[in-house]
Amino acid sequence: MPVILRLNGFRFFFYSNEGNPLEPAHIHVSKAGAEAKFWLDPVVALARNDGFDSRTLKELFILVKLHKTTLLEAWNDYFS
Repeated sequence: MPVILRLNGFRFFFYSNEGNPLEPAHIHVSKAGAEAKFWLDPVVALARNDGFDSRTLKELFILVKLHKTTLLEAWNDYFS
């Protein structure tokens, strides 16, 4: 499970086996037992939330958008 970023106590990562066939580019974010999944392309969008409140999701959405290029590059490097 490659961790791409650690920001504000959040861990941004993806799983090594993201399904067969491979799912579209996305990132998982976890902290304190909660986890969310965001699609990265073509636009950042929440795919799933398990435990984060709406305020935290807004913060995560902003962080994912700010770091989208880095996250996509890591995804492409790993799965290419």
